[in-house]
Amino acid sequence: MKSLATILLACLLPLSALAAQDPALGAVENYVRQQLQGQPGRISISAGPLDPRLRLPQCSSYQPYIPSGVRLLGSVSIGLRCAGPARWNIFVPVKIAIESTYVATATPLVAGQSIQPDNLVVLTGDLGSLPAGILTDPSQAVGKTIRFSLASGQPLRLDQLLAPLVIQQGQSIKLVFHGPGFTATNEGRALNNAAEGQVVQVRTQSGTVVSGIAQFNGTVLVGESRP
Repeated sequence: MKSLATILLACLLPLSALAAQDPALGAVENYVRQQLQGQPGRISISAGPLDPRLRLPQCSSYQPYIPSGVRLLGSVSIGLRCAGPARWNIFVPVKIAIESTYVATATPLVAGQSIQPDNLVVLTGDLGSLPAGILTDPSQAVGKTIRFSLASGQPLRLDQLLAPLVIQQGQSIKLVFHGPGFTATNEGRALNNAAEGQVVQVRTQSGTVVSGIAQFNGTVLVGESRP
């Protein structure tokens, strides 16, 4: 029978220490750590505890896996299969904290405003407690347009930004046609606004409407034309 001191010590051990004692939890922690290799920031992973009512047969080959739709951040459940000698499948609770830098507003921003470096500040926090799509580098935001007004100190997300327009409706632009073994150019007028990489429709001088992809330099790359 375990002594009272042993029982109390087990209760006081952090989850990561318990994982080191339990091969199943240790396998899950190691797997998650491998999946997060290259992730910037200080990573903390705690697996378990398992449901004390579980009575799992001994396993010699653990196979952790990420269930569909699970994002490796915050409190998640990681799948764990035993490939032998017994076969079972469970889900292990895991807490993942990633302390890293993120971008926030240094000043209030108004919808439609172009973001400049002095509008931003870099803070440090647990990415698991922040919204998905949070920006981690100011260069991801500088030069883009804010879609919604934001107060100072708000974390900045990718979906809150619009890329700057490289083509504006009514603008006279250069069309570049690429095909098998040939390149041709033409002039036209843009029928819609477009950021780099977006589709833009252009009416040529002959009246033909073509669709192409807006380029960073304001030209439009066309693969095929349509009347």
